[in-house]
Amino acid sequence: MEEQRGKARPTVHMIGNAHLDPVWLWQWQEGFAETKATFRSALDRMKEFPEFIFTCAGAASYKWIEDNDPAMFAEITNRVAEGRWVIAGGWWVQPDCNLPSGESFARHSLYGQRYFLEKFGKAAKVGYNVDSFGHHAMMPQLLKLSGMEHYVFMRPDKREKELPADLFLWEGADGSRVTAYRIPGGYNTHQSQPASPKIAEALEQAGHTGTDAMCFYGVGNHGGGPTIANIHEIRAMQHEHGKDAITFSSPDAFFDKALPGRHELPVVTGDMQHHASGCYSAHSETKLLNRKAEQRLLTAEKLSVAAHCLLGHRYETDFLRQAWETIMFNQFHDIMGGCCIREAYEDAREGYGHALYLGGVVQNGALQRISWAVDTMREGIGYLDKNQERTLWEQHDLGVPVVVFNPHSWSVTAPVVVTQQMKGATDESGKALSIQHVRASRTNGGDKYDTLFMAEVPAYGYRLYWIYRNKSHEAATVDQVAATETSLENELVHLAFDKRSGGISRLLDKRSGVDLINGIGGHPIVIDESECDTWGHNMLSFRKETGRFGEARLSVAESGPLRATLRTTSVYGQSTMRQDFTIYAGSPVVHVKVKLDWREKHNMLKLAFPLALEQPAATYEIPYGYLERPVNGEEEPAQRWVDVSGLTEQGKRAGLALLNDGKYAFDVLDSELRMTAARGAIYADHYGERDEWCEYMDQGVQEFRYALVPHEGDWRAAGVVREAAVLNQPLLHVVETYHKGSLPPVLEGVRVSVSNVAVEAVKLGEDEDGYMVRCRETDGRAAEATIECHWLNRTWTAKFGCSEIKTFKLPFDLELEVSEVNLLELQ
Repeated sequence: MEEQRGKARPTVHMIGNAHLDPVWLWQWQEGFAETKATFRSALDRMKEFPEFIFTCAGAASYKWIEDNDPAMFAEITNRVAEGRWVIAGGWWVQPDCNLPSGESFARHSLYGQRYFLEKFGKAAKVGYNVDSFGHHAMMPQLLKLSGMEHYVFMRPDKREKELPADLFLWEGADGSRVTAYRIPGGYNTHQSQPASPKIAEALEQAGHTGTDAMCFYGVGNHGGGPTIANIHEIRAMQHEHGKDAITFSSPDAFFDKALPGRHELPVVTGDMQHHASGCYSAHSETKLLNRKAEQRLLTAEKLSVAAHCLLGHRYETDFLRQAWETIMFNQFHDIMGGCCIREAYEDAREGYGHALYLGGVVQNGALQRISWAVDTMREGIGYLDKNQERTLWEQHDLGVPVVVFNPHSWSVTAPVVVTQQMKGATDESGKALSIQHVRASRTNGGDKYDTLFMAEVPAYGYRLYWIYRNKSHEAATVDQVAATETSLENELVHLAFDKRSGGISRLLDKRSGVDLINGIGGHPIVIDESECDTWGHNMLSFRKETGRFGEARLSVAESGPLRATLRTTSVYGQSTMRQDFTIYAGSPVVHVKVKLDWREKHNMLKLAFPLALEQPAATYEIPYGYLERPVNGEEEPAQRWVDVSGLTEQGKRAGLALLNDGKYAFDVLDSELRMTAARGAIYADHYGERDEWCEYMDQGVQEFRYALVPHEGDWRAAGVVREAAVLNQPLLHVVETYHKGSLPPVLEGVRVSVSNVAVEAVKLGEDEDGYMVRCRETDGRAAEATIECHWLNRTWTAKFGCSEIKTFKLPFDLELEVSEVNLLELQ
């Protein structure tokens, strides 16, 4: 083969690997065993073939070996030092690269890369997700901040997304760039097939493009790795074409060779989609548990830092680490993508339960340590024992203290419900608050109501409130919300409901005079997916409608001074959906609590919101960022919110944001927004032979929440990012007793000088010599922010570019300055 265009002869880099799915058509225990067998095989090949190089990603697999076979782990350590066992993909597993939160990706880097540094003295240089089902647009920045300058992936393939070349520069919204390579020809070789045709194809491609190529070989998915036959084939082709044309190599070596010509590569922006669009919604339970666990751990960490700093409370590093490792494992692309066998999801449920429990223990311990330190003493009770205190409380009703905590970096006004029926409430200064009795889940005699009040709590802080069983307090407010059997209304919005479907027939934003709904909003629509497999392979959209829920029953569930709720229940076939639509006084946000009993097979359920907007634009939250996508009806992944904005008939700019607490699949066609709520797909069905023994997912009862935010302007003006965060991380409270304490009744923990910079995570540093504060720019506008962490006695200023993520280290030693570190907490 002659030299091309005056350049050196291109090389095919043979990448020996074994794509190990720890869970897929098998459970994790079998994946564990196969990982050991595959690693043993790779080590044996190294003894037999001195030129053989093996590449392997995923810290979780290495930890399995370390814990279960220390002798084998020692062999691997030696081979890593030798340079023949190459570490790639510095994450805990090869996760789904659309659905985990931005902070989850940060933790994959933190725990994965630090594991590699600790055990092998080196971190991965190449991001490596060869089988994940798409890749979000914030990946370049997250990779760069993790010490990875390069990225290897395979999906979407050439049929699914056109790229200018397999090797290119991938640029994120903040301007970060990584060198990315799309694997041609797949990430493995089949045990029953020779590797030589694949190698020949790679040679042809390299000759055509004049650039080096990677050719991945080794039995994969269920493990196995490169075979003796594979290596003999490579040797034979080296003999025919030369070792400079075909070489045993690694992704590291490939990118090192490509670096000198990096500036000549084409630049690609945006995300890498679409592959397996059905995986954005398959198996609702796992996706809901993932969101819940992520958010709980973030809140638990913030509370733990507060309690640790203020009161010396123990920061439960081990509990939190265990919980994050469990979450990260369950974010493996086949588990998170919903395409595993049913038994695998029983294991995932146990894993998420473990993480949620550990997070709950940490969260509660820190919260109660703080609330116990708040001074709640009142005059005249300091000398009383507990029985006397109760008698005095019952006779004179001095009030019950309630400490409410806000985990967000901005002040939040939101409902608090205490599990007692009270007659009054005040803030710490004695100002009377409106209350409302709301139905509880208990029916214990006549006591079946709780008490609702609205709390206004400072940023990353707390406020003390008082509730009274027998003493009423006249608040200045009057009834501002109302409900009838077909409407909800407050001073900001008016909703009308369709009697037949139970959906929203009108959503009037009184501030602008805009009626946003053009049809029926929140109407459950049934989509036929009988010709679709679990993954949704080759499916870009799901719009083959077979029916809609109807026969609705509407009833007023609540109507009071603080909130009103209209319950609508509709049916389709054997399925029932109950939606509780709630509005609060002084807020335009419509909160919806859904209870779905889904019994349909080979059908998908979507909630539709047709909007009265022209020239619509759809914006989707992605991990630690956002992305505008075409309004072409294609199924798209999103995190906590999606917004559609456009022009009204009057030429005003307006829109509607849809928030959620555990759904990830949406589509927008023209001005209609839809959210996928459930799927009746078969478990792990790739167009196999379907029979009566097949089992279907999402069957039975599930509950979730969503919210609608009508607004003028675009999503930024409506504070959608903050609304979605509060929906997913609500206020927390502790009903306390009387006690002295070192803490005041109100405390603000943080203050950020600009609204478009948010504090996303606060944790103890891994080196335990300071705290870590992770912030991001949320609106796509460069900003200079002054951040005051009052609890940590720190103030600093930083510049943020568009969608930029920054991590700050706050040393315990106040003589040391705040410094910026990467996601590994290293400078």
